[in-house]
Amino acid sequence: MAHPSQLGFQDAASPVMEELLHFHDHALMIVFLISTLVLYIIVAMVSTKLTNKNILDSQEIEIIWTILPAVILILIALPSLRILYLMDEINDPHLTIKAMGHQWYWSYEYTDYEDLGFDSYMIPTQDLTPGQFRLLEADHRMVIPVESPIRVLVSAEDVLHSWAVPALGVKMDAVPGRLNQTAFIVSRPGVFYGQCSEICGANHSFMPIVVEAVPLKHFENWSSLMLEDA
Repeated sequence: MAHPSQLGFQDAASPVMEELLHFHDHALMIVFLISTLVLYIIVAMVSTKLTNKNILDSQEIEIIWTILPAVILILIALPSLRILYLMDEINDPHLTIKAMGHQWYWSYEYTDYEDLGFDSYMIPTQDLTPGQFRLLEADHRMVIPVESPIRVLVSAEDVLHSWAVPALGVKMDAVPGRLNQTAFIVSRPGVFYGQCSEICGANHSFMPIVVEAVPLKHFENWSSLMLEDA
């Protein structure tokens, strides 16, 4: 959960998000080193009156500043490609959920069950209870088991939407007439919040996503109760 004046990312709740955080730190350190070097060179060139004829026309320096950026780009590209393939990897999901975007709410369908589905609307501000978050709480949460591969099929019924939960490292566009899929594993129990991340109309800001990760036994009890109510 993000908090006011937070500078970094939310705490990772999935292995993929942990990899993304590590890659972010890796790339940011490279940017800091390059920025420091460039700043030092600018200050040195501006503050000194001395010139060195060996650097005015030097083949060696030109070779260095051609090869070095290429090496740095490789150091950034290789881990980036690795994470990209990890994010697309879907191996034997234990549970499949279909998330449909509407104007302006989400509907969830647990396709492994015969009749388990519901709509998820934002709770209006006047109906919130103490401890709930404004614009982020939904009347029905997407409940999933922890430490289980979850596949989410994402689509939309009207306009473009985007199903995004930052703590899980998940963001997938919901396109009408097209079925996109993403997968994740939640590594710890908790409630994780997201919002539609594609401008979809007047109430775009009012269609939150709430994912509740619980132990498998609790998930089975919840699914049984939902099926009985249906």
